[in-house]
Amino acid sequence: MILNGQPTTGPALDRVVRHVDQLRERLGLTGKVEVESRNNFPMGAGIASSASSFAALTVAAVSAAGLELPEHELSALARLGSGSASRSVPGGYVEWAAGGTHQSSFAFSIAGPDHWDIVDVVAVVSEVHKDVGSREGHAVASTSEFQRERVATATSRIDICRAALLDRDFSRLARVVEHDSDMMHAVMMTSTPPLFYWLPGSLELMSAVRRWRAEGLNVCYTLDAGPNVHCITTSEDADEVESRVRSLGCVHTTLRAGAGGPALVVG
Repeated sequence: MILNGQPTTGPALDRVVRHVDQLRERLGLTGKVEVESRNNFPMGAGIASSASSFAALTVAAVSAAGLELPEHELSALARLGSGSASRSVPGGYVEWAAGGTHQSSFAFSIAGPDHWDIVDVVAVVSEVHKDVGSREGHAVASTSEFQRERVATATSRIDICRAALLDRDFSRLARVVEHDSDMMHAVMMTSTPPLFYWLPGSLELMSAVRRWRAEGLNVCYTLDAGPNVHCITTSEDADEVESRVRSLGCVHTTLRAGAGGPALVVG
């Protein structure tokens, strides 16, 4: 495996090998593969590099095998490499169905990429690869007394988020997005062992985002299992939000993204 131009060993290679082996088993494939992957954003820093990586690997592997599978099957297969990868297969705004089996747990589009021009301004406060990955974090989540409540109320938060998205109600979306992010990090902080992904710069940004929203900007924050802050905003406010984010001393750089199409094989 070649990653960003360099041969890869260790845990990153092990994850890819496991996923390729699962694809072989489920699709009845044989033979060896050579994988070359390139990312244009920091890896292992809470910007969902495993989501894009395993979605791309799944779609590319299935195509290389000469198979054509429906999108929901590709999503379910990508989920085996990384849960988040299931969401990176469909285009636009997507929802991941929990399901009760492999076949029923996949992501699907609820609105196209043109439904709402939402922009993600990612404030990079650290490019250091995190010591504990998302997979390991999930493994200890059940040790937190808050995890049961988080899971029990997940469906209601999804319902609110879906409705806000479909109605293009940014105020409602902001409340549920920040609440869900805060709940997830509360679980991680109270797990055994505790996981602290926030850095001082993360807290500075979270406070600033709340202040900017109170001043009238459409912006809210969410953090994955990492210190970098996703500042969710609208296209109308994106330039102002990015300018303010860049003015903070804790921010190394920013990335900007928006809703895109489905995972595709190109070339």
